[in-house]
Amino acid sequence: MIYTLTLNPSLDYHVWVRRLTAGTIHEVEKEWKDPGGKGINVSKVLKILGMESTALGFIGGFTGAFIRQQIELQGIAHRFIQLEQDSRINIKVKAETETDLSGRSPEITKAALNELFNQLDLLTAGDVLVLAGSVPDSLPEDIYQTIMNRLDHKGIRMILDAKGKALLHSLSVNPFLIKPNHHELGDLFGVAVASPVQAVEYAAKAVEMGAENVIVSLAGEGAVMVNKERAYIARIPQMKVVNSIGAGDSMVAGFLYAYTQERSNTEAFRFAVAAGSATAISEGFCTHETINRILPHIIIQEL
Repeated sequence: MIYTLTLNPSLDYHVWVRRLTAGTIHEVEKEWKDPGGKGINVSKVLKILGMESTALGFIGGFTGAFIRQQIELQGIAHRFIQLEQDSRINIKVKAETETDLSGRSPEITKAALNELFNQLDLLTAGDVLVLAGSVPDSLPEDIYQTIMNRLDHKGIRMILDAKGKALLHSLSVNPFLIKPNHHELGDLFGVAVASPVQAVEYAAKAVEMGAENVIVSLAGEGAVMVNKERAYIARIPQMKVVNSIGAGDSMVAGFLYAYTQERSNTEAFRFAVAAGSATAISEGFCTHETINRILPHIIIQEL
């Protein structure tokens, strides 16, 4: 079974305005409300691709009720833990450029955290756990490392999509896959990663620190994948980006989908890049149709 863990779910409020001008009232041309959070996005894309998963995490208040309702309407299994405070609201303003306002997360109590640990203790060998997204202020910044250490002996394949210290602390536990973008990879080493070749160089350092596989998304420059045996660069066609929200999560879901179909690492990487690109050119998430349209145009180069 595949499990996705989102410590900090959100109600994402997307609004479209013609032009964003500070200090004025704007008339919204279009709006869309959706449950958000990186792990939840991975579960949504897996569902679209025809693969089941169970979403884990913390929700609370009227916003949490919305998240639960929408996840159930999409047919995604969940074991959310209820909090007293409201889940956060993230506002995504789409005008000439995208502007994001990330809301404050609710407090996660010790009792709620222990309930999560009890859930995770039920995972068994062969399960996959995707740990994705930001860490709420009320939890220690090394919480992902704590979770991975707790499960390390059980034969569970763990995928991590995090940044900063949450990512740094977890590399020593040998995650199966990490997926930073080029900014997050650069922040990990205190450098600016500006090209695929640089991304390969620093992804290799992350492998040396413990990650089994590293996929780095590079926006319009494509992506790279590095492990102990090989390094690949994926080139993508020029495309008009409509929506960058969820593109990285679609890459994680796409890789996981293809990998569990017993495709080669190269083909799983190609599918992941196509899934991320398909989401980027769509107002929603990728589909098999949009992925298959892009797949033939993804060029994989082995270094």
